[in-house]
Amino acid sequence: MAHAQPRGALSGPALIRLLARLADADVPQPGQSLADRLSQWLSWTDAITLSSALAASPPAVAPSARAIGAQAANAEAMCSRVRTALAKAINAGCLPDTRSTGMVRAPLQSAPAAADVDYADFRQRYLSLQQAMEMDVGNLRSGLRRVLAANTPALAKLAILDASMEQALAVRERTLLGGIPTLLGQYFERLRAAEQQRQADHATASAELGTLAAPSNAWLNAFRNDMRSVLLAELEVRFQPVEGLLAALRTR
Repeated sequence: MAHAQPRGALSGPALIRLLARLADADVPQPGQSLADRLSQWLSWTDAITLSSALAASPPAVAPSARAIGAQAANAEAMCSRVRTALAKAINAGCLPDTRSTGMVRAPLQSAPAAADVDYADFRQRYLSLQQAMEMDVGNLRSGLRRVLAANTPALAKLAILDASMEQALAVRERTLLGGIPTLLGQYFERLRAAEQQRQADHATASAELGTLAAPSNAWLNAFRNDMRSVLLAELEVRFQPVEGLLAALRTR
């Protein structure tokens, strides 16, 4: 009997590995370096903007070591608060019995049967949390750039470069991340179809035995857990530029 070839381990961010698993897709390893892929995403106008950012000569600033340490500590605390708040909103938003708290609006209620569940509720929740992440992380990134700009010339140049990169890649990032809810919807439908088939099989067997088959929401709980994992992985991706700016400030 022929056996399927095992898939190779996919490297890269957890978000990519999660989405490949949920899509049941065999994603090949990238054949290009990160620099090569970035060059394809940037237009010639973006290249000019980035070149100007690299050639910029910010005014010399000489903050004291104590001031730099205080700035780094404040920035770390600010980033931690934002990250914790977003992770809490994600966890609450994926629970079946949450209540409205700030960024999280209505609960995702448990459904008694597979046919009664609508993915539209989950899609709206995902989109709302994506918007919260984009806004809060964007504001955090801007705040960090202001801290860097008021620091040494090297850090000020990094702030200019980061702002240019954010602007150049914003549309591409929004397009790529915006496709996640659609992929999750396809995964949701596969799980629901499998549950409907399971219930049909159990109904047939129960009729023969004269018993009743109870519906199960195990598939829906599994979907919620996977949706939470994807959102948390997306949060990690969105925080990567923030972590880079923090590292630069921390090691100054």
